[in-house]
Amino acid sequence: MSKSVILFLAEGFEEVEAITPIDYLRRVGIDVTTASISGNKTVKSARGINILSDVLLENLANEGKLNPEYWDAVVIPGGLPGADNIASSILACNFIKEMAKEDRMVCAICAAPARVLSPLGLLEGKEFTCYPGEEEKVFSAGSKSPSAIWKEERVVKDGNLITSRGAGTAGVFAMEIIASLLDKEKAEELSAKILI
Repeated sequence: MSKSVILFLAEGFEEVEAITPIDYLRRVGIDVTTASISGNKTVKSARGINILSDVLLENLANEGKLNPEYWDAVVIPGGLPGADNIASSILACNFIKEMAKEDRMVCAICAAPARVLSPLGLLEGKEFTCYPGEEEKVFSAGSKSPSAIWKEERVVKDGNLITSRGAGTAGVFAMEIIASLLDKEKAEELSAKILI
């Protein structure tokens, strides 16, 4: 049975952190659905590139498909103000919390671990990484993740949580998602084919 992943697109998303996982996951047969969190299927990236998403997040909710039973993982790209826009979406944040609660994979890169996952309390007691300096937001006063454990690694996996540092680590981030959803051999096969 094919694995299904939903990847959020918000105005100001980091291009490489979104497109690399979409590309690599689809290459190994994982079904990736890109969901715009705004009311427009066309989403402008941090550098002004317009990307056409597959669906609107609100439409998935209206169809009853914004439910963890339909998805094996959620991928949250960083970029600014993309990560902040996802963090301000009640629909997106409630879904991310439900995915974590149901032990589905929650994958975030760059600013997204600190700006999206931490305010939801999803880094509490977990090892994570993020864009350099963003970890300060996780440990600031009033944080919902005071016992989070920051690691200076390119990718960190802790249970159902995968986090990564930034655009330059998007490839290894995608490979960790593949290894977790399928197996390490599939990730290694793809890595060899695309010369990582």
